[in-house]
Amino acid sequence: MGKTRKIRSVLKSRPTIEGAGVRLKRAFGFDELPELDPFLLFDHFGSDNPDDYMAGFPWHPHRGIETVTYMIEGSVEHGDSIGNQGIINSGDIQWMTAGGGIIHQEMPQRHRGLMMGFQLWVNLPASHKMMNPRYRDIKKDQVPEILLDNGAKIRIISGEVGGVRGVVQDIVVDIQYLDIELEQFAELLHPVRDGHKVFAYIFEGSGSFDPEGSKQIGEGHLVVFQDGDSVKISAGAEGVRFFIVSGEPLGEPVAWQGPIVMNTQKELEIAFQEYRTGTFIKG
Repeated sequence: MGKTRKIRSVLKSRPTIEGAGVRLKRAFGFDELPELDPFLLFDHFGSDNPDDYMAGFPWHPHRGIETVTYMIEGSVEHGDSIGNQGIINSGDIQWMTAGGGIIHQEMPQRHRGLMMGFQLWVNLPASHKMMNPRYRDIKKDQVPEILLDNGAKIRIISGEVGGVRGVVQDIVVDIQYLDIELEQFAELLHPVRDGHKVFAYIFEGSGSFDPEGSKQIGEGHLVVFQDGDSVKISAGAEGVRFFIVSGEPLGEPVAWQGPIVMNTQKELEIAFQEYRTGTFIKG
């Protein structure tokens, strides 16, 4: 490895309300464009109070993006306009490609104790904005998990680690999405592709995310890295659990309003006009 990435910035997730009244923390979103291209948004939802999440996300449209929902604890019932329905349980993943248009709902179910999950929005390139929508339901036992010699445990949501690939392999934008746990004071030097945007989000414990290991960063923070071909993480005294997410920037214009992300304002206007007139769903 040649160059270990330094930290470009550290963002504190901010409280917000989405859907029909779900309280969540937004790690990044519209205000951070285009710093994390091809990624658009990353939300952390979780509470031990059902009043914070039971209102859910009733029927709403998406176009031009992929959404990746990952449940740590609890369940979410979902349904969409192409006939998919089911429940995402603890450890499960929903990978939805909205493409040219999908209407869906996501309704958290009452859970005893802490309910927690995450949703990542991945932009689609102009060439695939209007592709046919599709949905993949990945169960907990389908997600590859590897244990390294230093005690690091890595769940591979997408991408490859040590020759082991995630179960979702035909995604449009080739991204790596890893759920990593380090025991106290353990270190991990993880290779990433030079030129790709890379971020880490810490949701349990704390650790250092720079080559010098000088600054501890705790839960609820997002680390955006500079360029390089590896990242170095050193766990603190209580260990640390975090995501590493990386992908190649699209470098395309973004026109974004609510749940729809296109390349031009005209395309946005067409999308919302079609939604109002009932012609949003194609095929």
